[in-house]
Amino acid sequence: MPHFFPCLLTVFLFLLPLRALESHNSRFNHLQGPARLVDHVGSMFPKLSPLGSPQPFLPLAPSPLSPFTNTSIPKLSGLCTLNFSTAESLISVTAIDCWEFFAPFLANVICCPQLEATLTILIGQSSKYTNLLALNGTNAKHCLADVEQILMGQGAATNLKQICSIHSSNLTEASCPVKNVNDFYEMVDTTKLLTACDKIDPVKECCYQVCQNAILEAATTIASKGSDILAIDSSHVQTKHPLRISDCRNIVLRWVASKLEPVHAKKVLRGLSNCNVNKACPLVFPDTMQVARGCGDWISNKTACCNAMESYVSHLQKQSFITNLQALDCAETLAMKLKRSNISADIYGLCHISLKDFSLQVVNQEAGCLLPSLPSDATFDRISGISFLCDLNDNIPAPWPSTSQLTSSSCNKSVNIPALPAAASSQSSGLYSHEIMFFVLAALLFLLMAIM
Repeated sequence: MPHFFPCLLTVFLFLLPLRALESHNSRFNHLQGPARLVDHVGSMFPKLSPLGSPQPFLPLAPSPLSPFTNTSIPKLSGLCTLNFSTAESLISVTAIDCWEFFAPFLANVICCPQLEATLTILIGQSSKYTNLLALNGTNAKHCLADVEQILMGQGAATNLKQICSIHSSNLTEASCPVKNVNDFYEMVDTTKLLTACDKIDPVKECCYQVCQNAILEAATTIASKGSDILAIDSSHVQTKHPLRISDCRNIVLRWVASKLEPVHAKKVLRGLSNCNVNKACPLVFPDTMQVARGCGDWISNKTACCNAMESYVSHLQKQSFITNLQALDCAETLAMKLKRSNISADIYGLCHISLKDFSLQVVNQEAGCLLPSLPSDATFDRISGISFLCDLNDNIPAPWPSTSQLTSSSCNKSVNIPALPAAASSQSSGLYSHEIMFFVLAALLFLLMAIM
C-alpha cells in the first residue's frame, strides 16, 4: 500500500467549480451578477501546466467566508438527554466539514463520515450515565433536531439530514435486541473488542480488518439475543439477518466510542468509515453511447473520440470530490462500461485522461482535487478561510485495466498514488501576479457586498 503525501489546497468561494455552482445555485438566483463575476475572476487565473509537479493554490487574502461562519445561538428543544459538551470540539469540526456550500461536494468523504462519527460518540459518551447505547424514538427526534440546530448555528448546511441520509431512527437501537450496557458486557468479549479497536492503523485496518472483524463478531453475537438463531453459526446469522447485524454494529461502535476519549474515538471511527468509502466509486455514470460512437471503428478519428471522451468526463466533474483510491475505482468502472460498448483500445492513454479528471474541477483550471484516501477534515481560520487537503498530482494517468487487473483490492493497487507533490511555498510558487491579486480582491469585495 503506497503512502500518500497530501498538499494543502485553500479553497475560496471564487475557486468553486462553476459547473457545480450552476447546478446548486437555486438559493442564489437573485445574485446573477456575482455568479457571473465568479466566472470572470476564474478566467483571470493562469493556466496550470499539465507537465511537471503541480503547485498548490495559496491564500491570497483574508477569506470572504468569515461572515458565513459566524456562530448564532441555536434554538434547542431542551428535551434531548445527550450532553453536547462531551463532544464540543467534534461538533465544531463537523460544522466546518459540512459547511453550507461545500457539504454536497464533500459529503461522501468528509462531511457525512464526520457527522456519523460525532453522533456515535455523543451516544456512546452518554451511555456512561444512562447505561444505554441507544436513544428511544422520541428522544432521538429531539436530539437529532438539536444537533442540526447547533451545526447550522456554526455554518453547517441546513439540509444535512438529506445530504447524509440521517434519520432519527439511526440514533435508536432499531432492530438490534441489545442496547443496555450490562447486557452488552454479558454477551461480548469486551477485552478482545477493545484490544482490536483501541488503536487502528487506517491503512492496515482496511487491508487486514482486525477491528472490523472484531466489531462484526460482537454485532453478530448481540444480534442473536432472545431469538432462535442463538445456536446457529455466525456466517448463517450474517446471511439471514443482515439488517439486524448492521443495526447491532452501530451499538458496538457506540460502546467502543464510550471507552475512548472523544478525539481518539473520532480517529478510530473515521478510519473505519474510510475503509468503506474507498471500496467503491461514488459517481453516477451517464450512458456511454456518445463515447462509443466517437471511439468506434477502431478509433478512425482520434480528435472526435477524445472530444466525446472529454464531454463525457465533464459530466463526472460536476458531481463531488473523491479520494485518490475512489478515482482508481471510478476509472476501472468506466473502463468496464466502455469495454462493454465494444471499445477495446486504451482511451485513457489516447486522450490523456488522468485520475483527477474524475473529481470535481476547480473553475477554469485544469486541476482536479483528489482528496487523500486517509481520513481528513476541512479547516477554517479567519486568515485563509475554509481549507481541505488535496492530492494535486495531475500527472497520474488513469490506468486502463487489463482482464487480470479487474476488481483489484485497494491494498494491492498497481498505480503509485501519488508522486511527492511540490512543497507549498509562497516564495517559490509564482502562480499569481500582483495585478491578478488586485482584481481578485476587488471582485471578492464586490461579491461580499452584494450578498450582504
